[in-house]
Amino acid sequence: MRLSLAGRAFHYKAGQAALLGSDERVERVPYSIASTPEETTAGGYLEFLIKLEPEGWGPHLRGLRRGSLVTVEGPFGSFVFPPRPRERQFLFVAGGTGIAPLRSMIVHALQQGPQGKLHLLYSARTPVDFAYLAELRQHARAGRLELALHTTREIPQRWRGERGRITQDQLARLVEDPATLCFVCGPAAMVDEVPRMLMHLGIAAGRIRIEEW
Repeated sequence: MRLSLAGRAFHYKAGQAALLGSDERVERVPYSIASTPEETTAGGYLEFLIKLEPEGWGPHLRGLRRGSLVTVEGPFGSFVFPPRPRERQFLFVAGGTGIAPLRSMIVHALQQGPQGKLHLLYSARTPVDFAYLAELRQHARAGRLELALHTTREIPQRWRGERGRITQDQLARLVEDPATLCFVCGPAAMVDEVPRMLMHLGIAAGRIRIEEW
């Protein structure tokens, strides 16, 4: 979902979040910002990745349609890509809509110029649930990103990516240096398990960042 800022400025860091809600309702719900600061400055919009429930938008966005007014509060959060990282190896681990802040970080890092080597392990329930897949594959083909895809349910026979839950062995293939800076965002179980596996691989706890609101 893209929200036009109508010429207003909105300053944030790659990876931060904002509270969203219909202009006609009181409730606000936090969402990670999927666009980059550079895209917002150039295009005048914010982009969010929002999961639709069977009944559609949640109550905080009920009745939303093209042209609707949406209240945006923020930004907030310390889950961000550092402005001048010392590390030269970066690992992003995303599950489901957890790709949103990581997409912002990855594209921001690429737009800023050479930061080092970027790795992304992206897990989704089925092959059709990957967001931004065409863009991510384009970066991978150009050699700007090492991409590993992982599905957990309803896996077709022709699927060539990884299957089932993320394992330490799969992470090990993407960790080339114990000085790797890691970012993890996704379902609670994944955010609980992946940091422990990374520490078993020699990554210091201080180099493992998770999204916490």
